[in-house]
Amino acid sequence: MLLKKKLAAIAATAAVALALGACSSGGDTTETSSSAGGGGGSSEGGLITIIVTDPANPYWKTEGDVAAATAESLGYTTVVGAHKADTNTENTLIDTAIANKSVAIILDPANADGSIAAVQKAKDAGIPVFLVNAEINQAGLAMAQLVSNNAQGAALGAQEWVKQLGEAGNYVELFGAPSDNNAQTRSNGYTTVISQYPDLVQVGKEVADWDRTKGHDKMQSMLQANPDITGVISGNDEMALGAIAALKEAGKLSGVLVGGFDGSPDAVEAVKSGEMAYTVLQPVAVFAQMAVEMADDYLKDGTVPETEKLSLDCILITKDNVDKMTGPFTYSG
Repeated sequence: MLLKKKLAAIAATAAVALALGACSSGGDTTETSSSAGGGGGSSEGGLITIIVTDPANPYWKTEGDVAAATAESLGYTTVVGAHKADTNTENTLIDTAIANKSVAIILDPANADGSIAAVQKAKDAGIPVFLVNAEINQAGLAMAQLVSNNAQGAALGAQEWVKQLGEAGNYVELFGAPSDNNAQTRSNGYTTVISQYPDLVQVGKEVADWDRTKGHDKMQSMLQANPDITGVISGNDEMALGAIAALKEAGKLSGVLVGGFDGSPDAVEAVKSGEMAYTVLQPVAVFAQMAVEMADDYLKDGTVPETEKLSLDCILITKDNVDKMTGPFTYSG
């Protein structure tokens, strides 16, 4: 099937997959409903292990839900685990997947470098690995690496942020987890755009590890040091929402423009209410489903993805199109 047709079909069914999904709520693996037994793949199904970062974050919960629902609809059993950005936990989950004779692994890697050994271990055991959301810094190990086009999404967000901010002012940045290449890619994208406007001055930049609580705390500190800021640009929605909470506590939200990245349900509501200027929607439901379908194609007839790395474009969500969000991380425009 041509890629455009495949993407259109996935986007149309992502909401259904979300409704069917069942995901672990913590670091332990949890087996979901079964329609086929065994571990041999092919048309007899088997176990697909899905490993996300942390389902407490709605982005990663959606990733796990969609992947599990898609796999079960194709006749596989599933377990969903969470490594919480810890490579030791990730390694244990991979060992468990191998011991349980998984026919495939869908993995959101914990660390661009630190996850390489885990993927290698699965490959050596004859289990194909399909990476979603984040990459590893070695080609040829995973069958596929499916990610959002973070550079394109960052440019979209930064351009909107600059426009709404009026091309001038002091601002701060909240940076994601340094172990995730996406954090640097987004930050670089922001800098590329913002550096074209000399009247925009960065007065602070803090690592908040994609976390809302850390975003709140780091925002408090930067606000104390720089009470005159007029803009906050964030590597993801959770950090941005934490910053909004801190700004509200300080009574300064009305004078500060905040931009996010992910398209999470809470961020969408914040855009609707005017507390957040925009968010950049990552097609997590799309690539989670696509990864499972690629695994199914490989298991059933040996089809290898045409390219290992595939990036999917992001969508800017503002007050002008936020009403086209039809569910968690799903857009109908």
